Amino acid sequence: MGFRKFRRWSYWLMSLVIVVAIAGCSLDNFKTSDTELSRLVYSILSDPKTFNYALSSERPNIFPLTYKGLISENYETGEIEPELAESWEFSDDGLALTYTLRENLKWSDGEPLSVDDVVFTYNDIFLNDAIPTQIRDILRIGEEGKLPQVIKLNERQVRFEVPEPFAPFLRNTGVNIMPKHALEDAITQTDSEGNPLFLSTWGTSTPPSEIISNGPYMLKAFTPGERVVFERNPYYWRTDDQGQPQPYLQEIIWQVVESQDSEFVQFRSGGLDLTSVKPDNFSLLKREEERGQFTIYNGGPAPSSLFISFNLNKGSRDGTPLVDPVKSRWFNTLEFRQAVAHAIDRPTMLNNIYQGLGVLQNSSIFPLSPYSASPEEDGIKAYNYNLETAKDLLLSVGFQYNDSGQLLDAEGNQVRFTLITNAGNKVREAIGAQIKQDLSKIGIIVDFTPVSWGSLVEKLGDSLDWECHLISFGGGLEPNGGSNVWNPDGGLHAFNQKPLPGQDPIEGRVVADWEAEIGQLYLKGAQELDEAKRREIYVEAQRIVQEQLPFIYLINQYSMAAIRDKVQNVKYSPLGALWNVYELSLAEE
Repeated sequence: MGFRKFRRWSYWLMSLVIVVAIAGCSLDNFKTSDTELSRLVYSILSDPKTFNYALSSERPNIFPLTYKGLISENYETGEIEPELAESWEFSDDGLALTYTLRENLKWSDGEPLSVDDVVFTYNDIFLNDAIPTQIRDILRIGEEGKLPQVIKLNERQVRFEVPEPFAPFLRNTGVNIMPKHALEDAITQTDSEGNPLFLSTWGTSTPPSEIISNGPYMLKAFTPGERVVFERNPYYWRTDDQGQPQPYLQEIIWQVVESQDSEFVQFRSGGLDLTSVKPDNFSLLKREEERGQFTIYNGGPAPSSLFISFNLNKGSRDGTPLVDPVKSRWFNTLEFRQAVAHAIDRPTMLNNIYQGLGVLQNSSIFPLSPYSASPEEDGIKAYNYNLETAKDLLLSVGFQYNDSGQLLDAEGNQVRFTLITNAGNKVREAIGAQIKQDLSKIGIIVDFTPVSWGSLVEKLGDSLDWECHLISFGGGLEPNGGSNVWNPDGGLHAFNQKPLPGQDPIEGRVVADWEAEIGQLYLKGAQELDEAKRREIYVEAQRIVQEQLPFIYLINQYSMAAIRDKVQNVKYSPLGALWNVYELSLAEE
């Protein structure tokens, strides 16, 4: 499997624990004679894979700290705010968007940041077919996938033009800006195979001093398998109301940890500044909150979706079906998927595995999004736990039970399939074990097999050799961010994946009518500028998803973190625990 394809899938197949996991490494390595040095220490579960923003498609990555775009999102209010641009203006027809940059912007090496950097970032990197970047997908417009035109007007103004109305226009132009003076040669020069040198530029072996950034922090040091150190960018544009430069914290340290247990122990010992709070450690942390001088923040449902999905791909490679044809017939039978949904005891899952710290998920869109639909308000389908309903659905389409209570199909084949997820994730392993037990009650044998992260990504993103998986996708307030999942040709159309660029072709792949309709609704939703009508479009898409069940949604866990009380100005959000890092400071002890 190609490295770029691995990164693409690995970005999405992630759980929220990587956002604020805390390392088990000793802090002694960071003692300094400068007792006034203010630093924040937390952890990541693996090393960053690249320092090149355009080529990154997985977490953890350094870019929320090191780069900014023309605009940013306030995760407290949900509003779009100026960042590198001081203002913007739409044309009367909504097809052009003009940004005016702030004056005197600089890169971390002191070089000027200008409109030339913006035009270079878009035209030479993001919109360049020779650069394999996921960012290009979110900039595509309409059924033909056209891309915006980016035009320099003068030294401080740049205009974006689109061929048709595009509702996420403003939000999607908030991607990070990259330095022309540092990267232009890497775009124009090629290696021995004719590929731009950019594809091998700013890998993790690059000396940190060579990584030029524009965000609140810049890379100071990286020790693989141990830690990443960031230092304050002296040229970051923000100042507070008193004119004091931001950010306030001088350093941020990520420590690499392999175990969530180690994270938990280190936080309890008082050596680390924040940790994610999970169902299995919430009660203990809550009891220690006052003594440990930390606060548990609960942001409500996390911006992600956890689900199981069957492989609905009917295609073949080199004459070999991707899925056993017998099992493919089961998986592509709607009543089979609906029966499985009714047979999974989600209330017990919520109470026992999540300790009640979450909600049942019945929608494909992040619950806090204004476009999210619910069974109560919008009438979309919910699958309540009901074994009799599940059995009736199976019997109605020709399945049958033998004398031992095992489920057989109409041809007498025993119904048995393999469920995979990433090994080491305790919550998912517990969920998989429960699903195995739940489905045994309707006669289905589930071979639950946790696999390594690399194996999971390879199966889902390359070989497509899987039957049923348990994973999660990230999300946000803007539903168009999920268009790559719901477009049948999208790179993350997981339940019926087409080959990604460079992969072997698939013969006989079939796109169902309902599947194509969801893709069309996402296109219409991006084109509709009236918010009420736009919501109706996405509600209809969610209605079809819940009826057809390409994904069987499970539990939406609360986004929670424990943060030391010494960390001031925390504005916790499920979209980002430390999204306002430039405002954070440490109280004097």
